[in-house]
This record gives sequence, C-alpha cells and structure tokens, in this order.
Amino acid sequence: MSDRVENAAQEDKMGNGNGPLSGAVIAVAGAGGPAGRAALLRLAEAGATVVGADNDPERLSEAVDAARYASGGATVTGDTVDLLDLQSTRDWATHIEKDFGRVDGLVHLVGGWRGSETFTKTSLDDWDFLELLLIRTVQHTSLAFHEALQRSERGRYVLISAAGASKPTAGNASYAAAKAAAEAWTLALADYFRKAGLSEGADGPTSAAAILVVKALVHDAMRAERPNAKFAGFTDVKDLAEAIVDVWNKPAAEVNGNRLWLTEKP
Repeated sequence: MSDRVENAAQEDKMGNGNGPLSGAVIAVAGAGGPAGRAALLRLAEAGATVVGADNDPERLSEAVDAARYASGGATVTGDTVDLLDLQSTRDWATHIEKDFGRVDGLVHLVGGWRGSETFTKTSLDDWDFLELLLIRTVQHTSLAFHEALQRSERGRYVLISAAGASKPTAGNASYAAAKAAAEAWTLALADYFRKAGLSEGADGPTSAAAILVVKALVHDAMRAERPNAKFAGFTDVKDLAEAIVDVWNKPAAEVNGNRLWLTEKP
C-alpha cells in the first residue's frame, strides 16, 4: 500500500462526517474531467471516501486535490488506471476493497464523442474509438466491481448515458450505438443484482445498477468560452453530481435497471 493510500485509509477510520454517504467507499472512473471533478467533490461532501481513476495522472491529481481542499479535507484519493485493461481494472477494485474494507459504488464517467455531418460520411474509425471508451470500459469496471458491490449493503453502479442512445441521429450513429450498448450491458448487470438479491433471500435487489441519462453536459468553462450559448437541455456537471449522490438516497429496487432521466425524454 502506498503512503498516500495508507494515510487515506487511516483518515477513513475516523470518518468523513455525518453526511448521507458517511462510511461509504465510492470509486469514480473518469475522475479527471469536469464531470469527474464535480462528482468527486459532491460525493466527498456527502461523507463518502472517494477513490478516483483516470488515465492522465496530472489531470487526476488536480481533480483529487481540488475535491479534497474544497470538501474540507475529506478522504479523496486517486489512482492512474488503464480501464482498457481488464486485469488492471480488477487490480484497482481489489486494492480499494483491501485498503478501505469495502466498495459501495462505482460511478462510470469515462466519456468521449465523435460524429459526422451525415450518416454516409460516418467513419468506422470513430466506432473503433468509441467502442473502447464507451463500451469496453463499462465491461471492465462492471466485471471488476460487481462482486464487491453485491457484498455491500448499498452497492451502486452508476452509468452516465445520453438521450441519443434512445433516439439516434444520422450523424451520431457510432456514438449513439456505443451508448446504447453500454446501457444494455449495465441493464444486464442490473439483472445480476436482481437475481443475486433473490438468491440471498431478499425480496428484491440489495445492490443496483442505474443509468443517468443526459442530453449533454455543460460546465463553467464551456459557458465562459461561449457566453451567448443557451445550452438548452444540457445538464450542468454540478447537477449531475447531485443526481449521482441521490442514487444512494433511493432503495435499490427503485433504481436497479432503470434509466433516470435528467433531461426531456426524446
């Protein structure tokens, strides 16, 4: 165990306060981006111990430091993880549970977008790129974390998806198809949680896989770059972070296998 993680584990034993997620240990994949930063901070404010992952160590370090500082010194750590490698992802899940004693959530914020002017001009190179970022990382994180999440009394797998998965447009064929595949995979995980709950004698799932659906995301830097843009229907990353925390405020049966819409349904 690194000194950084060891210190964080010691801090966790003292608790992060009395927030709604006090005592929970939540991993955030794709923590270095704007949505990841917002999620790290809000989860920490809610009392969780938060472990972020990103493939950019500098960006991840900045996000972790910002969340730790803004939340008053809560336990927020970061690991550089190659989520395109299944064993690396499994090692990440294993070390979180070993270091902190449990895993109560995985928030999947790995994103990416490519599109084209028309359907005819679609490049299958875009599909190859998006399949890795939007599908393979979901497969790896879910396979790596599902057993630990099922062991938790409030395990949650949270996928961020896009409305375009339900109503693809001609120029977004690759993106919409990749998002739809990621949703299908997550719903299969939800069925695993449902069946596991029943096999353990519960009336329903004790852990849950849920999908938060947005049209697109917006953050302060985007508004500063385009001050006249309306960003109609977009979800602010801070509101997304609030919705992520709210997934733990609802019973597992209420959110498991459901698409929770943060924008108007298409």
